[in-house]
Amino acid sequence: MATKPAAKTASDSERTTVDLEDLPGVGGTTAERLREAGYTDLMELAVASPGDVAEAADIGLAVAQKIIGEARRRADVGGFESGTTVLARRQKLGRISTFAKSLDELLGGGIETQAITEFAGEFGTGKTQIAHQVAVDVQLPVDQGGLLGEAVYIDTESTFRPERIVSMAQGAGIPPDEALARIHVARAFNSNHQMLLVGKAQELARERPIRLIVVDSLTAHFRSEYVGRAELAPRQQLLNKHLHELLRFADTYNAAVIVTNQVSARPDILFGDPTRPIGGNIVAHAATYRVYLRKSKPPKRIARLIDSPNLPEGEAVFSLTSEGIRE
Repeated sequence: MATKPAAKTASDSERTTVDLEDLPGVGGTTAERLREAGYTDLMELAVASPGDVAEAADIGLAVAQKIIGEARRRADVGGFESGTTVLARRQKLGRISTFAKSLDELLGGGIETQAITEFAGEFGTGKTQIAHQVAVDVQLPVDQGGLLGEAVYIDTESTFRPERIVSMAQGAGIPPDEALARIHVARAFNSNHQMLLVGKAQELARERPIRLIVVDSLTAHFRSEYVGRAELAPRQQLLNKHLHELLRFADTYNAAVIVTNQVSARPDILFGDPTRPIGGNIVAHAATYRVYLRKSKPPKRIARLIDSPNLPEGEAVFSLTSEGIRE
């Protein structure tokens, strides 16, 4: 039986709070605007861009840069550190099991926190199934492959199914009603709403132990709203901003991010798989781990790791069962 997580949990590293009025250039009105925009934590200000802070607080760019600079100084962000220090910090990252040993091994031990893991593939390859499974597994204790946390699920295609969560929770040994209560679901109706929900997730993460955010799927709205070559540049700019906001969430709350992605056919490919993930280089560069899924003999699916900063390319076979993802 899984242990019920506390109402709030800290990340592996201690997060720093600050009285915004103590920062140079921040008065009462500016502080209130920053809080309304979600900048209540020192680290959130430290990793923010000057343009975003200036727009949120209705202040000049120079003032925003001064505020961010002081936040970075107090949070000790931006200086150089040794590779040994980086390695020690990375060893404290959390990982969430998928319940398929080969898939976990392919990903270096599971879904990593402070990273974006992309699952791309045609319909029926298991993208949403993996997202559901990890949303359940994150609730487990660390020794069982979880993070004793909760999940935010941004649903862009109306694919979230609570019934599936119930069966997966039963397979994981978690009471279904508790599992459902720890998954916070929001339906995104367009790309702007989708991006707004990341900010809402930040508000929720200040009160709840959110250790996973799922976007299923990442590109559906962007693909349908920005059609044609003339719309490609603005689409990619917004998608890039969205991905960096997700990555900032992951860094700030030591959370894992899973995005599912659609694929499109390439008519110029005559041999091999003619499909490729949507989003081009923007998604390719922003995603830390990219996994391409394809169908095999039912109930098997094949996952191929096509990009990672530290892991070799490889494949894993897993099954979609009534209880969820399994070896």
